[in-house]
Amino acid sequence: MKVLLTGVAGFIGMHTAQRLLERGDNVVGVDNLNSYYDVRLKLDRLKRLQGHSAFEFQKIDVADRQAMEQLFSSRTIERVVHLAAQAGVRYSLENPHAYIDSNVLGFMNVLEGCRHGAVEHLVYASSSSVYGGNTRMPFSETDNVDHPVSLYAATKKANELMAHTYSHLYRLPTSGLRFFTVYGPWGRPDMALFLFTRAILDGTPIDVFNDGNMKRDFTYIDDIVEGILRVLDRQATPAAEHKPEQPNCAISDAPYRIFNIGHQEPVPLLDFIARIEAAVGRKAEKRLLPLQPGDVPATYSDAHRLAEWVEYAPTTPIETGIQRFVDWYRGYFKC
Repeated sequence: MKVLLTGVAGFIGMHTAQRLLERGDNVVGVDNLNSYYDVRLKLDRLKRLQGHSAFEFQKIDVADRQAMEQLFSSRTIERVVHLAAQAGVRYSLENPHAYIDSNVLGFMNVLEGCRHGAVEHLVYASSSSVYGGNTRMPFSETDNVDHPVSLYAATKKANELMAHTYSHLYRLPTSGLRFFTVYGPWGRPDMALFLFTRAILDGTPIDVFNDGNMKRDFTYIDDIVEGILRVLDRQATPAAEHKPEQPNCAISDAPYRIFNIGHQEPVPLLDFIARIEAAVGRKAEKRLLPLQPGDVPATYSDAHRLAEWVEYAPTTPIETGIQRFVDWYRGYFKC
């Protein structure tokens, strides 16, 4: 299968590309290698892919309309995994235009490429952030998500709406995946596990928001990738159970699906830190801070729809995932 994968130098992108290549697919990887975090980490991820004869890399910004049109028109792409996005809730407070450029305009270019290129299936990254101020737990794909609390969340909800429009108008099969706090080796430096591990090893304080009264549904990277591949392999179809008089935002009479991918076991932040301390072998110095704008106190996924659709649910224990990350971190940074 010829797969276009955007955000290929990213955390989830690299791991997904590796699995696609290992199973024999041809991968065209796209990334703009921006400086949101250390580009060296992105380049080192790419090095793990570039030895494969079935891998092709194109340095392209998905927001570049002309470049994306050329990419789709010059190749026969069967399926697309769209992971490129400006990530990070807090950064959206500082640089909102980056989110519109990448997450909205970029997604528009991907949708147009899929439409004109007769792509069989588009799988794209949404986020648990779309649940915003919701307090009913666990979060279900059928919940109302009209109250985002960050621009990042709003752009991800916009992606779902845009995808549905293309599924309805052009019968483009689309599947949106709401990721829940992905972690693991080669992770992003702006995420909690990376920040905490680095600070503990460096002997510097860690910032613990909401005075530690946070819970997150941490989901290991291998589980996320398995979910992506299984959804990619099962093309989205119209749902026979869809009722226009009783709208359900997870399904449609168009070839459109939305799924949560989460471990379904929220972990208190202080317990998460304790597990990092155990893996590192050192205690953390904690600096307790208030809840940050755009953050939510808890996330908790209901992933039964994913299990019903592809017979899969994340299973990696948090202790195992953290230890694998710490081992990778020590090896990569030689500390």
